[in-house]
Amino acid sequence: MSMTTPYEKLGAAPGIRTLVQRFYALMDELPEAYTVRQMHPEDLSGSEQRLFEYLSGWLGGPSLYIAKHGHPRLRMRHAPYDLDTSARDAWMLCMTQALTELVADTELRNQLTQTFAQMANHLVNMLEPTA
Repeated sequence: MSMTTPYEKLGAAPGIRTLVQRFYALMDELPEAYTVRQMHPEDLSGSEQRLFEYLSGWLGGPSLYIAKHGHPRLRMRHAPYDLDTSARDAWMLCMTQALTELVADTELRNQLTQTFAQMANHLVNMLEPTA
C-alpha cells in the first residue's frame, strides 16, 4: 500500500505552482501583508520559484530546492529579515487564504495550515517591542 503525499494530493507540480502563485498574489493584494511584502523584491518571480522548489520537496515531491541550492537552512536564510509575530501573521494570512481557496480537502488543508504555522513560528527572530 503506497501512501499519497501532500505533494500528490495538491496536484503535483502544477498544483504547487498554483498555490505559490496565489500566495504571492495575496501578498500583493492584502493590505495586512504590506510589511511582509516589503521584505520581498519588487519582482516576485525569483521568490515564487524558490518557494515552489522548496514546497515541492517539503510536501513529498522532488527535492528541487536541495538539488539547486543545498539544504534549506530556513532560519539562516531568513535571519537578515526582522521577523516578528506580525510578519509571521501576515505571511500566514496569505498562505491560509491561498490554502482555503485552493485545497478542498478539509483535513489536508488543516494539516498544511498547522504545519505552515509551525514553520512560520520557527522563523520568528525578533521579540515584540514592549510598549
